[in-house]
Amino acid sequence: MGAWLSSPAEAEAPRETLRFHAKAKGAQVQLEALHCIARRRSTFHDGIVFSQRPLQPDERVALRVLWYEDCWCGGLRVGFTRLDPARVPALSLPPFLCPDLEQLSPTWAAVLPNHWVFPGNVIRFWVNRSGWLFASINAGPQLLLRKGVRMGAPLWAVMDVYGTTKAIQLLDPTASAFPTGGTFSTTTPWDLYVDLVSELEDTAGGECAICFHRAANSCLVPCGHTLFCSSCAWRVFWDTAKCPVCRCGIKRVTSA
Repeated sequence: MGAWLSSPAEAEAPRETLRFHAKAKGAQVQLEALHCIARRRSTFHDGIVFSQRPLQPDERVALRVLWYEDCWCGGLRVGFTRLDPARVPALSLPPFLCPDLEQLSPTWAAVLPNHWVFPGNVIRFWVNRSGWLFASINAGPQLLLRKGVRMGAPLWAVMDVYGTTKAIQLLDPTASAFPTGGTFSTTTPWDLYVDLVSELEDTAGGECAICFHRAANSCLVPCGHTLFCSSCAWRVFWDTAKCPVCRCGIKRVTSA
């Protein structure tokens, strides 16, 4: 992977808003139009994503966990890499960030605690000038994840939408609207998915817009939205009785 590394001369990068890199992503990753939301379509692996630009020491990456799939073990992994994603052929990415990409390249990542990766939680991670990787949850105290990140060359953020973590969203790290108090947010997945599902209306391609696994075969009445499988449609009905797309009250669920 030596040809994919950046040179120190490329360290200066504009502080543009952080996005996911459009092309360097795992085989199961789907990005929404603005490249702020990354979701894993199926399986529990092939969910590696990169930032579209390098980050400076102590610059925070802020992300929100959007969806949790409890049929797997383990969740989101985060870290930094010297691999320039613009030079990485997407098909060559391994299925796992830890340990596969770490073993193949100068990459330093860590597994986040299980109780951090529930829907609604906001996670920030960064590397300081000493090469220490830190993270925090919901504006809480920082946790040292690991040491030994080699500094002196551009570093891109790298994340693995792995296992129980089904979708994540990059945020403005300077925004004030972070959850506070408690170890995890009680915000429901349906509220977080309103914007995400709206983005999927033109791109769902027959898959359920909530689980991204089963076929979309159900219709919500009276609004008529048909982006959901029967299992997820009934879960929405019994949980909130409001359509995740338009927030219209659901009177019944029928076959599409």
